[in-house]
Amino acid sequence: MDKPSRSGFKTQNNNLAEPKTKGWSAYLMESLLIIFSVVLGLLLTEYVNSLHEDSKTRGTLRNIVAELKQNKKAIEEMKVYNLEVLRKIDSVLADKKLQNKLVSNSEFNLNLIAPQGVLYRYLDNTAWTIAKNNNVVSKLDIESVDMLTKVYEDQSRMMKVEDEIAKMVFDRASRDPEQIQTTLILIRDIYHGWAVDRTDGLLNRIDNVIAKLH
Repeated sequence: MDKPSRSGFKTQNNNLAEPKTKGWSAYLMESLLIIFSVVLGLLLTEYVNSLHEDSKTRGTLRNIVAELKQNKKAIEEMKVYNLEVLRKIDSVLADKKLQNKLVSNSEFNLNLIAPQGVLYRYLDNTAWTIAKNNNVVSKLDIESVDMLTKVYEDQSRMMKVEDEIAKMVFDRASRDPEQIQTTLILIRDIYHGWAVDRTDGLLNRIDNVIAKLH
């Protein structure tokens, strides 16, 4: 029986247990779980980003290979055309009548030696430029970067034939009938130096770099 208090009201014994406080081991465990969750999240994020970067790199390399294959075909076509241009130049050099047709009324008739223009095909470098701008190049080994750099530099030099011959044709000396032979010899040398003589080496380097990137 509960004893009455002096005020006349009964009192009850407080038998409810007080809440226990967590021990240091429980707090340590919770802290470790939080740290583990954060680290795991960071690792997963890093892994996903790595997969994305690897996929992006592989895609860029596939584009470079496709670009080089297309350029190789264009270079092979240019080789045939450029050799034909050289034959036409030799024919004009050996024929005075053709020389008179080449320069007539102060006009240089380029189509007599290059009927399809000076630069028969354009060599693309879009995929390579994208790779450099997106820092994909840094993910390649040094040998691959060196091979690709040389290939694209040679392609660029090959296309310079158009600019170099334009300088010759637009020069007033090219319209002088007395300078026709000199002009033709210089044009022939430009074709050899910038395009024809580097063709086979460039085709071989393209094959090598494609084989390495596959």
